Amino acid sequence: MSNPSETVRELAEIPAVEVISRAAVMLMSSAAEKLGLADDDPQSSPQLDLDEARRLITALAGLITASVEYLGPHAGPLRDGLQALQRAFRETSAHPDEPGKGPGEKYTGPVY
Repeated sequence: MSNPSETVRELAEIPAVEVISRAAVMLMSSAAEKLGLADDDPQSSPQLDLDEARRLITALAGLITASVEYLGPHAGPLRDGLQALQRAFRETSAHPDEPGKGPGEKYTGPVY
């Protein structure tokens, strides 16, 4: 077991863009699970939880929007992943939000 001071030193050595990217990937993965995308039939997935997915997608949108200037070549793929999740959310919803009102769209603008 590592001691706390070793952990802090290890974190201090990781570039900020890597920490942000890792956090974004974790949010993306969790949102995809909550949308049931890991299952053959997302609509009947036991993991499907649109309320949780909305929260995760909104957090992801905020993170990417706030840090886009620091992401360099990572920005494009992260934005693409976010938009794919936003579209999947809209497709999965029985009553889709109006354009601009979906998860994270207050940060990204409408996603169609």
